[in-house]
Order: sequence, then structure tokens, then C-alpha cells
Amino acid sequence: MVDDNRLQRAVLRSSLTRWGYRVEEAGSAEEAIALATLTPPDLVLSDWMMPGMNGLEFCRAFRAMEREDYGYFVLLTSKAEKTNVAEGLDSGADDFLTKPVNSGELRARLNAGERILAMQRELRHKNRLISDTLNELQTLYDSIDSDLVEAKKLQQSLVRERFRDFGSAKLSLTLSPAGHVGGDLVGHFPAGEGVVGLYAIDVSGHGISSALMTARLAGYLSPAAPEQNLALLRRPDGGFAPRPPAEVAAHLNRLVLAEVETEHYFTLVIALCDLRTGAVRMAQCGHPHPLLQAADGQVRQVGQGGMPVGLIRDAEYDEVAFQLRPGDRLLLVSDGMVECPNQVGGIIGEEGLIAMLAGLADIPGPPLLETLIWSLDQRNPQPDFPDDISAILFEFSG
Repeated sequence: MVDDNRLQRAVLRSSLTRWGYRVEEAGSAEEAIALATLTPPDLVLSDWMMPGMNGLEFCRAFRAMEREDYGYFVLLTSKAEKTNVAEGLDSGADDFLTKPVNSGELRARLNAGERILAMQRELRHKNRLISDTLNELQTLYDSIDSDLVEAKKLQQSLVRERFRDFGSAKLSLTLSPAGHVGGDLVGHFPAGEGVVGLYAIDVSGHGISSALMTARLAGYLSPAAPEQNLALLRRPDGGFAPRPPAEVAAHLNRLVLAEVETEHYFTLVIALCDLRTGAVRMAQCGHPHPLLQAADGQVRQVGQGGMPVGLIRDAEYDEVAFQLRPGDRLLLVSDGMVECPNQVGGIIGEEGLIAMLAGLADIPGPPLLETLIWSLDQRNPQPDFPDDISAILFEFSG
């Protein structure tokens, strides 16, 4: 309470202490500033007209002080003109009381100030809770982000060889998740003497659960552990022979539906390529049609579509066979390439991909895959690919 009139302070102090307030008195604005610096008040009652620093100047100085909580400021004045009220509000006052002060009106104004201070404290408390929660979420996000970076490295390590020269054929692979991790997987495995197995997988959905599914499927088609590879059969002499691709797809379908508790399914292309003759046996299970590019640059689709794996119990899968001649090459792509957006609001589509491949007939191996992805990126109006990108290129030289 700030007033140069001691009698006025005594009258107000009597009422305030009776109402339960703890009151600090000051006879001038300068003295009040010193008191407010030591003990920041919740509410201030200040006379307007005082010698030295007046009430408006004191209000401005009070508002300029650093403090954690808000202070409610009431000016006591005999001025009632609207211009004086506006000047007081501009200086930072919250309310006004006209002298002589009515006890009931004073109590009502202080009650209003207390309600505002209570709301301010509650808001500050909630803001602190929000800030603490955001800090916890940021810490959690940083931890998850770090884990996902490591998970991406592990998923990329599933494609151990991005290029392999078999002498009579060359194999190139690419895998690029849309996020940290994704549901695409490509790979190859030895499938008996002079035969290499290829597989391209696209698990439904995106993110961590899809990536975990690809990791499990990688174990089922592992090149490092042929005894665990579902695409191989052990021969009587202890060696391994390839299982027909359609049979592999059916076996994976039964396994996923019976043993893997997940709502995910996946599309698949699995092929057996004879490195000596160029003969290919292949099953296509919901995956985009593989593209066969002849030595003269002509491109055609191979495969019959088929059902995805892990979707329908007892699904049957067909097998196709075709012949690669020297100079031919086989391209397996995920739907992230086929369904990549274009600049006119549609998608690239299989026809668009065929046209792109036809125009790149002279580019071999990994540079072809890099150029395809670059070409897709140039046509994509979005800053990033909306889906995972993966592909296998098998080039047969004979």
C-alpha cells in the first residue's frame, strides 16, 4: 500500500488486515520500489498523486521490475475522467478506485484481483507442466531417433552386397526407405550350382513394425544359413537345391498366417536365374510386374500378378518361366517406383517406368538404378518419396 497520507494508510490497513491480508506500507513510490524489490507483492494499492514519483510513474517502474509472478496494480485517485483512466491503463494499471475509498468496493476489487492472480498461477503451473512434458518428449524423441538411425544401419546391412559380378551375369541392388526404416527388402542367395535366387519384398505399411517384418523375412531367405533358407531343399548328399518359387511363396504364406502374429502382409517376387543358360523361373505375388529389357532396348512386362503373401489362407501361386539371352536384363522394382507421384497429379505408373527404362538402355548396373531414382525424383513434386524405393537389376551376358 503506497500513499503519502499516513491517516489514509491507517484506515486502509485496518480493513485489509481484518480481511486477512499481510500489508506492507510505503509513504512514497521510491520506498515502495525498494520494498517490492525485496518482497514482490501480489497486489498493489497506490495513490495517484504523490510528491516525487507519482502513481503512474511508480506503476511503470513496477511493471519494469523482473519477477516470476504477476502483480495486480490498483490506482487510488480522485480523477474519474476517461482520459485519466486510459492513461492509467496505458501505464500498466489493472484497476481504479475513486477516493474516498468505499470499503465494499475495495473488497470487491481485491477479490477480482485475486481471481486473476489465481488464474495466472494456475496457467503458469500448467505451462510449467507442458514445458516439462515437452522436454520429456524431446528426450524420448531424441532417444527414439537415435535408435531409428541405428535401426536404419541394421536394415541397410540386410542388403550386404549392392553389386555382384558372376562372370556370366551382373547383379545390382538398391534399397532406400521413405523414413528411417521401411518395409522393402531385396536380396539374393546361392541356389545350387550355377543358379542364383533373387527376391524383392514389400511389406504393407511403413515404419518400425514393417521393418521388423522384413528382418524376419530376411532370416527365412538367408544366403548365409542355407539350412534355414525356405527357398532351398537339402539334397541327400548334404548339398542344397532350389525349391520351386511358387512353392516357396505358398510355404511363406502358410508360415506367416500360422506363426507370425501380425496384420502385415507383403508382396513378393522370387526368381531362380540360371547363370549358364539364362533360364528364369519366377513367382510374382502382388508385386509390380518385373520388366525384361532385351539387348535391342525393347522392354516388356513378365509375370502374372498373383495374390500377396500372408493375406489369404491356402492361396495358390503361379510360376512363369522365360529365357534371358545375352545382353538381356531383368528389373524388379517396388511399388514405390511405380506409384511415385508425377507433376500432373498422377503417378509414374508401369508404362511411365517402361518409357524411362527404354530411354536408359545404354546405362548398365548401379548407374542405371541411380539414374532411375534420380529421374523419379525429378518428376516427383513432393520433397521426398512417399514410399520406400527398392530394385534389383539382373544383367545376363551369357
